[in-house]
Amino acid sequence: MAGAQEPAARAAWLRQELQRHAHAYYVLDAPTLPDAEYDRLFRELEALEQTAPGLVTPDSPTQRVGAAPSTAFASVAHRVPMLSLNNAFSDDEVVAFDRRVREALGRVEPVAYAVEPKFDGLAVSLTYVDGQLATGATRGDGEAGEDVTANLRTLQSIPLRIDTALPLLEVRGEVLMRRRDFIRMNEAQRARGEREFVNPRNAAAGSLRQLDPAVTAARRLWFYAYGVVAGEADLLPADCHGALMDWLAGLRFPVVPDRAVVAGVDGLLGYFRDIGERRSALPYDIDGVVYKVDALADQQRLGFVSRAPRFALAHKFPAEEALTELVGIDVQVGRTGALTPVARLRPVFVGGVTVTNATLHNEDEVRRKDVRVGDTVVVRRAGDVIPEVARTVPERRPSGTIAFTMPANCPVCGSAVAKPEGEAISRCTGGLFCAAQRKQALLHFASRRAMDIEGLGEKLVDQLVSASASDGAVEPVLELRAPLVRTPADLYRLTVTQVGTLERMAEKSARNLVEAIDVSRRPPLARFVFALGIRNVGETTARDLARHFGTLDALMTAAEPALLQVPDVGPVVAQSIATFFAQPHNREVIDALLAAGVDPQAAAPPPAQAGVGPVAGRTFVLTGTLPGLSRDAARVRIEAAGGKVAGSVSKKTDYVVAGEEAGSKLEKARALGVTVIDEAGLQSLLQQAADGD
Repeated sequence: MAGAQEPAARAAWLRQELQRHAHAYYVLDAPTLPDAEYDRLFRELEALEQTAPGLVTPDSPTQRVGAAPSTAFASVAHRVPMLSLNNAFSDDEVVAFDRRVREALGRVEPVAYAVEPKFDGLAVSLTYVDGQLATGATRGDGEAGEDVTANLRTLQSIPLRIDTALPLLEVRGEVLMRRRDFIRMNEAQRARGEREFVNPRNAAAGSLRQLDPAVTAARRLWFYAYGVVAGEADLLPADCHGALMDWLAGLRFPVVPDRAVVAGVDGLLGYFRDIGERRSALPYDIDGVVYKVDALADQQRLGFVSRAPRFALAHKFPAEEALTELVGIDVQVGRTGALTPVARLRPVFVGGVTVTNATLHNEDEVRRKDVRVGDTVVVRRAGDVIPEVARTVPERRPSGTIAFTMPANCPVCGSAVAKPEGEAISRCTGGLFCAAQRKQALLHFASRRAMDIEGLGEKLVDQLVSASASDGAVEPVLELRAPLVRTPADLYRLTVTQVGTLERMAEKSARNLVEAIDVSRRPPLARFVFALGIRNVGETTARDLARHFGTLDALMTAAEPALLQVPDVGPVVAQSIATFFAQPHNREVIDALLAAGVDPQAAAPPPAQAGVGPVAGRTFVLTGTLPGLSRDAARVRIEAAGGKVAGSVSKKTDYVVAGEEAGSKLEKARALGVTVIDEAGLQSLLQQAADGD
């Protein structure tokens, strides 16, 4: 008898859990579970009810779409229920859907399907009476939603009047927030000390369901139409879904551009894979794609089941959020000494891959989220982005957990850990002596824009810092023996014999590497300064420092006030430079480099024509891809004409040269009112400078 009661008890528990989480998701706009976990519980309940129909109750989540509307808004009954879609999570389920459709329609030939991305937003309906927007409502429980007309009227993407002869037209679609707007809004929330939203869907729902429409208007929400319900269906100007979407676009409704009409199951799966590959590049979040039988007459023939149409299916992507256990927190050390806490996870499948590690960013972020070893955590992965711990599930926390603190000493070299005032990142003070920093520092030192040592790549550097200098043999450093290369200066003492003993290094390869190292002994001063890896000193700043001081000795002995005289060097950069050269071990490495024959060449003075012409004395910032010039070529020509190329946009910037796929620098330029030109504009200025205008 207990066995007979077990499914009933399980179903009751599942109903209770799903209702609790649905209330948090749809009404409170504060999701407590990842979508994938909710879907898993829902499918379990669905399977139980299919096995034992007597377990179905009128209030079961399988019999409704969402949650009851908030009592803060008036209720709007939907003329036609706003049903949700059945989900598919595998190719086999899509094949089965197509087979059911063809069997029901009595078709052998492939069926035409309208396909489109499945937005991760808030479903709404817009009712137009005689062409005027009359009512806007959320989906609610599918039968009735919340009247949010005043808020929807603030969305610039929703037309308030349309040119149609239909006396009654209901347009259904999705309200969402684009990723860029979501990031900006959370930054503003954080600056005000207010609660941040979990994800763009949560942010869109919270923004739309404001009692004050002015709040909604201040947040950038978007609407995309995906369906039509007409008062008189016979008057619709199309007989298929794809053409209906084109008609809506003609009425000035936003319709997703990535929609298509495909044939058969091969078309469905091909579209799914194509959108999946482009998913991370889309400006908004999607969690799958939607398939709909294209012909409206066929849709009517297929009809509905209790809570979903038979003619449509949502094919969901692998979960981008999932629950797992955090089994440990390790600390990694980067090239600049930055310490990053990393979560070690019980393996979990999320976003199409099995994840065992996730970033925790920094100590402040760990404390803000209160992440502890032993917690159940929500892991998020989007596209190729590094997985992160999004949040914890506090009700599942075991007793006895301990708050995380950053170690006082570097886990790699044992040096003291410091956290500069005003920064979120803790750093190892071991500099070039820290093995973790040593590898990356050597790679940076040898990189093309620094010392340009050809052939010195990551695998070879790994061997050089792991090989014993005693006999040149390759072995892990498991005892107190000096590695073959500890600092950049050691590179210039390498012999062909030593390099030749490394894995996959024949005599010719070894000789080529030693010769490449030898060729790099006389670098321009700017490249040498950049190669040192001084914090906050990029290529442009290194070039400015070299020009201003002329020699390495003058730069190394400069105090902070003197450094502040260099254009675009502020207090933070000046402090970084002074601190670097004040460290004895850094001085030792530089002295060793000079003793090994490295001779940085004094920087040339600024061009003589620096005060003449339309380019001279002007500061340029390059962003995006220029069609006819490389960044280096553009920089050389600007500097030859007496101008300067900076790495960031400020009020002192005169021109931003924007190419294809220009990003945040272009946006900042527009915000500051900086003149923006394209490559043709730059070429014109350079030609004027050459002509002496």
